[in-house]
Amino acid sequence: MSTECKGKSSWPELVGYSGRFAAAIIERQNKNVNAIVVPEGSGVILNFSCTRVWVWVNKAGKVYKKPRIG
Repeated sequence: MSTECKGKSSWPELVGYSGRFAAAIIERQNKNVNAIVVPEGSGVILNFSCTRVWVWVNKAGKVYKKPRIG
């Protein structure tokens, strides 16, 4: 599905960075998406969207899962 989306679709290099920093980088590198910081254990909408990137952070606020469009 992500092949239909415009721009960069995955940011494995941001794992370990702060969620806010990662969200800012994602939105700078792909103007078509909204990066949303989500605390570990939170529920999210499961539908696929080319305009959304979940930025999963642990209790320390660090990205622990590769951010990607979805």
